[in-house]
Amino acid sequence: MQMKEIRQIAEKMNIRLAKVDKADLIRAIQRAEGNADCYAIGGHECDQVNCLWRKDCMRAVSRS
Repeated sequence: MQMKEIRQIAEKMNIRLAKVDKADLIRAIQRAEGNADCYAIGGHECDQVNCLWRKDCMRAVSRS
């Protein structure tokens, strides 16, 4: 997902974070949703198959 789309989601949720990277913004959204803020954190099995961020997350984890 592109940063522009992520920022739009954050704005709809009244999340205002200045100058953060993609991972930090997504984690803020996850916290606001009441979910674990685990985006792109390696070292664990992901069981969140319905997560909006899963595809991007798995790609980010595989790169690190």
